[in-house]
Formats: sequence, structure tokens, C-alpha cells
Amino acid sequence: MTPVPTAPGGTARSRVRGGPAAPHPRARPRSRGAAAWTPWLYLAPALIVLGALLVYPVGQLGLISLLEYTQAQVSGGEPTSFRGVGNYAELFADAQFWQVLLATVGFAAACVVSTLAVGCALAVLLTRVRAVPRLALMLAALGAWATPAVTGSTVWLLLFDPDFGPVNRVFGLGDHSWTYGRYSAFFLVLLEVVWCSFPFVMVTVYAGIRAVPSEVLEAAALDGASQWRIWRSVLAPMLRPILVVVTIQSIIWDFKVFTQIYVMTGGGGIAGQNLVLNVYAYQKAFAASEYSLGSAIGVVMLVILLAITLVYLRLLRGQGEEL
Repeated sequence: MTPVPTAPGGTARSRVRGGPAAPHPRARPRSRGAAAWTPWLYLAPALIVLGALLVYPVGQLGLISLLEYTQAQVSGGEPTSFRGVGNYAELFADAQFWQVLLATVGFAAACVVSTLAVGCALAVLLTRVRAVPRLALMLAALGAWATPAVTGSTVWLLLFDPDFGPVNRVFGLGDHSWTYGRYSAFFLVLLEVVWCSFPFVMVTVYAGIRAVPSEVLEAAALDGASQWRIWRSVLAPMLRPILVVVTIQSIIWDFKVFTQIYVMTGGGGIAGQNLVLNVYAYQKAFAASEYSLGSAIGVVMLVILLAITLVYLRLLRGQGEEL
């Protein structure tokens, strides 16, 4: 220990020879406030762009839903008047709205479950096949993912065409029309939605599986766990964050399906039997020129999606705390 001359303030200082140098008296630790704001500074550009692209349209949607806004107001023939919640009261009093809402929820739920099941199953399959089949499956899936919704819907209509479609010929269904019945039309649209949506789930879950340590899977297999048990007890808990993302994304996409329903059922099916909320809002706003009612339906859809997302995240958070 080597003594060091007394500091000007009268305090003696000493340090071990060869040890770390004393901190500079002017150096100050980083404040917690600055550290807390640093991530937001990096996110600021993206938040500004998203705010400009989302906040203004959503604000306009909410504003129009509170006004009397029909073709007469658009053309300037009559002044715009404020209705408040009158549009929502009229919408909720319409029995067709509740029928369409129920059909939308059921159809979206079926699409989400089917998409997740197909995507997760194929993701597991990718880890079991060799390089060439895996590459072929990935290319085929990305081809489905890159196909525009209008093109994909048209192709599926041709495949299931009652006169020239190969599906009816292969299965001997004659001139059966898939778009005539309500449930068969919804089933046909569901197949197209799953076909164009499962690649996102498959690729995302496959990337998550590849990140799981192989020792964990080998230990589960040595303990005699089946493939289903490995997925349910090992992979699914470890892939929880990824599954949350793909589930919420699928809910948003499938709940607001428009193109597939509009193209494959001719605008909502016979007598509106295949209407969903997005197509119903389109008919109200642009076919009937009731823009305020169409905007009100859009606001209701936004609220429903936000509520479903928040409830789903809360349930998953509670399950994570219990685990």
C-alpha cells in the first residue's frame, strides 16, 4: 500500500499500486430518466410515421360516424349536421348488423384456428424433412403468400367452378355450386384465406423452433414424449411470444377480410347470406351512400379488435405469471 499525498480538501487518498484508477471527479453516472427515454428516441421516427398514417384516418372515421353524412352532404346539396351517437343507435337497432357481426366472429374464429393449425403443423414438418423437400415447401408457401388476394380468389373460384372446375370432376360432385349455399361458400372462402395466410405462421413458427436448443428436444424424446406431447409441453410454452404475435396478427387479418368474400361470393352472397362486417360497411358506405353508417361500422370493428387483443394479452400474461 503506497500512501498518496493528502488531497486539497484535507482527506487522505490511497490506492493499490497497479489497481484500477480512481474515477474522475467530474464523471457522473447516467440518470435513470435519460436511460428510460433512450428507447423512445430510437422509436420516435417510426412512431411519427405510424401516427401520421393512422391517427388522422382513424380520427376522420370517428368524426364522420358522428355526422349526418350521405351523398347529399358529399355533393354539397345539404349541410352536414351533427348526430352524435344517433348513427350508432340506428346501427345497433338493425337486426342485420347483429347477424353479420355473429357471422363475422364465427368465420374469423374458424379462419384463425385453421391457419394456426396448418401453419404450426407445417412448421414442425419442416424440421423433419430433408433440405430439398424443405426448400420446395418453403417456395410453394411463399408463392401462396405473394399471390394477390384478388388473383388467389379468382383461382380458387376456377378450381371449384361447377362446370369446368377440376375439384367437382375429381370428387364426382357434378354441377354442385359451392357459392350457392351459405356454409359451403363460407367454407370455400375459408380455404382460400388459410391458403394465403398459413405461410406467415409457418415461417415464423419454424424460425422459433430452430432457435430452441436441440438438447431440450432430445431430452424430451429420450423421456418417451410423443411428438404431440413435445409440442404441447415443450415447444408451445417456449414459443409463447411468437404464438402471441401470429395469433393476434391472424385475428386482425381474418376479422377484417374483405377481398376474398367480395370476389368469391359476388359481394356478400345470395341475399347477403355471406356478409361480413367489412363488406357490410362497404355496402352501407358506397352502395347505399350512407357514409356515416359505414364509418360507424368501421369504428365498431376497431373497438372489437382492440378489445380482443387486450383480453388475449391479459390472459396470456396471467398464464405466464402462474407458470
